[in-house]
Amino acid sequence: MTDEKKIALKMIIDGVEKDISFEELALSNNLAQEALVRLLIEKKLFTPQELLDIMEKVKKERYRQVE
Repeated sequence: MTDEKKIALKMIIDGVEKDISFEELALSNNLAQEALVRLLIEKKLFTPQELLDIMEKVKKERYRQVE
């Protein structure tokens, strides 16, 4: 097993190219998603239970049970 990370994308920030791994991208997306959900709940745009309900609905729509 190698420690070499698989590159998801390359970014140029202030003229410097930076490799972004799939792990870094996933963690960044997770952080942004959690922050957004917290903000929407704090602003009372939906409740935590409404979020759980819609997550269950999406899960049923997108994923099949293995028989």
